[in-house]
Amino acid sequence: MPGALVEELKKILPQHRLRLGLLDRVSFASDAGFYYLIPQAVVQPANEQEIISLFRLSQSMSIPLVFRAAGTSLSGQAITDGILVDLSQHWNVIRVEADGQHVRTQPGITGAMVNAHLKKFRRKIGPDPSSISAAMMGGIISNNSSGMCCGVSMNAYHTTRYIRFILPNGNAYTTEDPQDYEKFLRESPELSEGLADIRRRILGNTILHDRIRKKYLTKNTIGYSLNAFIDFEHPLDIMAHLLVGAEGTLAFISEAVLHTVPDHPFKSTSLLFFRTIYDACTAIVPLTNAGAMMVELMDRASLRAVEEMEGMPALVKDLPPSAAALLIEFQEMDLSLLEQRVADFLSGTSLNLLSTPAFTTDPKQQDLLWKIRKGLFPAVGAVRASGTTVILEDIAVPVDKLGDAILDLQQLFVKHDYPEAIIFGHAKDGNIHFMVTQSLNEQHDVDRYDRFMREVVELVVGRYDGALKAEHGTGRNMAPFVETEWGGEAYEIIRAIKKICDPHGLLNPGVIVNDDPEAHIRNLKKLPTVEEEVDRCIECGYCEHKCPSRNITTTPRRRIVARRVLKSLELEGDKNTYAQLLQEYQYNGLDTCAVDGLCATACPVDINPGDLVKRLRRENHSPAENKRALWVARNFTKVEKMARLALRSGTAANNIFGKGFMTGFTGLLKSLGMPVWTEQIPAPPSLNVLDASPLTTPDLIYFPSCISRTMGSYEGRERNIMETFMSICQKTGLKANVLPNAMGACCSQIFSSKGYTDAYRYTANNIIDSLWNATEQGRIPVVIDVSSCAYTLQNLGPVLDHQRRQKFMQLQILDAVDMLALRVVPNSIPKRK
Repeated sequence: MPGALVEELKKILPQHRLRLGLLDRVSFASDAGFYYLIPQAVVQPANEQEIISLFRLSQSMSIPLVFRAAGTSLSGQAITDGILVDLSQHWNVIRVEADGQHVRTQPGITGAMVNAHLKKFRRKIGPDPSSISAAMMGGIISNNSSGMCCGVSMNAYHTTRYIRFILPNGNAYTTEDPQDYEKFLRESPELSEGLADIRRRILGNTILHDRIRKKYLTKNTIGYSLNAFIDFEHPLDIMAHLLVGAEGTLAFISEAVLHTVPDHPFKSTSLLFFRTIYDACTAIVPLTNAGAMMVELMDRASLRAVEEMEGMPALVKDLPPSAAALLIEFQEMDLSLLEQRVADFLSGTSLNLLSTPAFTTDPKQQDLLWKIRKGLFPAVGAVRASGTTVILEDIAVPVDKLGDAILDLQQLFVKHDYPEAIIFGHAKDGNIHFMVTQSLNEQHDVDRYDRFMREVVELVVGRYDGALKAEHGTGRNMAPFVETEWGGEAYEIIRAIKKICDPHGLLNPGVIVNDDPEAHIRNLKKLPTVEEEVDRCIECGYCEHKCPSRNITTTPRRRIVARRVLKSLELEGDKNTYAQLLQEYQYNGLDTCAVDGLCATACPVDINPGDLVKRLRRENHSPAENKRALWVARNFTKVEKMARLALRSGTAANNIFGKGFMTGFTGLLKSLGMPVWTEQIPAPPSLNVLDASPLTTPDLIYFPSCISRTMGSYEGRERNIMETFMSICQKTGLKANVLPNAMGACCSQIFSSKGYTDAYRYTANNIIDSLWNATEQGRIPVVIDVSSCAYTLQNLGPVLDHQRRQKFMQLQILDAVDMLALRVVPNSIPKRK
């Protein structure tokens, strides 16, 4: 890495927000797509002034600048060999406004979190991508995300109310401030006049104007949002809406206010089966006319991939080879309207079905049906051959041509030898996804993919005048084909937009506008065979928001990316780089992994990266270390009391010598193995809850985790976590008894996570005995107050002896969040009449 760049970055950002190590750079070189570029530096700015300084640095040193939020993009939008700007930590403002009608967000917060804030208003954001739990608002807006329900009218473009942005020249504007309209014209005359000229050019060309309007009647994220020139008049409004879908190539979006849409509480769902996929496609328009909010298509190959899934209808296995299914859902704000909607459909719509439709309003059954649809990605990704890549493309064609387009696409699968390819997607919008798996490690593999994609382009554009990217964004993947889809005149405008907004061409170069006709097959990600857990990973990034160490060192995805890089370096014989990366990986990749399994709960291919870390740790332990761990397990009550004493002493020292005393003192002794004290470490909480008299016939047994017993207090809060839990139970009428002899009780995660097998097995079997006795042989549910501990308890089976395993199978183990959802929230929500 150039020393001059490092020195300049240090003038802009503090050291702890500069990620300059080899591990950081190689692990950020990958996003959810199948491209790979190693950045020169990864930076984490926290405010607009730092963004402006990064723009200036980029231009003064001619280094590309790329913004990245969650990195869930599939088309190569969020990688660079320049400066990668990570927005995932400091840009997380959410503010609900106008009683839920609007929501203000920054780019570093997930869509699911925004919806969680809106839920009590029965509202949600319009875009509903399947990655919404992991995708952040920066990417959702910059890629003009849509999804299963929003169609073309409720996507990011149409639901964005205000945008605040910073141009590469450092000027910042917002469409929320009326004064900025005149300011934009005055401060950025070349840009504003250039946009006005383009608008006049489009309005004066009837053919081009009508083509733009027609293109956006279906989903389309290829190129820039040219409809902005038709939909808006003022250059500032045009510029703001060009940024939606611009993939970070024109400016930086620092904040947005979005219109929200209704979150319908009443839903009726059904899985409809058809003899052929063409029959399924002919049903789309009648279903849409009947009011179906969601119409999701699955071909026979898709259904075959999930036919063994628990709860799948038995008839799926007997479907003919040509069969297909539509997962449909009606949604309403009123139950009677929903019932009438379904009744009208059943009585008034004639479809060529294989079986009689069965609708359900049961949330559990609905979740199962949607799990089938959402399980397609993991079902294929999890069983692909080691070393192969999952390539997920999305296209859109006119709905009335969808059946023909799918049949043609299936012929291309046969021609280019993709026998396991599957087709699924948002049929209501003529938008389908197709997934293929193949190796990209050898040139002949790349050539096959290239030939296939070029024929896909010809099929979609040449035969059906469709969109090569309906919702995944242009990226590097389709940049060479933007002109093919839009035509020469429109592409000339797209190039002009890039030039007037980013005259230096340093903002995410190569994305959307790219002169290289083979850009889609450059910088491809290689996937060497490593370990089982690594090989199955598709690097989607869904796990990252669950990771406790994500804001400290690294994440599950980045740990896996680094393992692949280590293997590549080993195969290449680069011993020096391998040694450096391995050294950095020890602390950042292994030592700081919580191994709590929470990442597995979000993984679409059911990987628990913690299993890999446990195994690597286990292999590093000496017999003496394993013996010490077993001693700790057998004497955990004493160890816990010692830990509480140490925390109490450290807190006292801070009170006497100043708040930062222990941080500085332990920092000096770090090299001797002393754990470093941080400002977040609290004083140990009171244990009065443990001494409460037991109630007769309790509703639940409360298991306060060891972390709650030692560190469960909060500065400025009257109650600790144990007292809060018991208070909630009391206020909601739940009778809770604390686990007897809770002091010293442990779920076993502390030993499992560190790879101490004997200590893990001892503690696991021991806690099952305690829970069995306390719950009256499994009659009473047990609730623990830390999610990762609940996950550990729920997955103890493999290390239990036969007797304990039989007990374990009869225990009811709940996370405190589950308890709130199942026992508290339902009773607190008033029933709608």
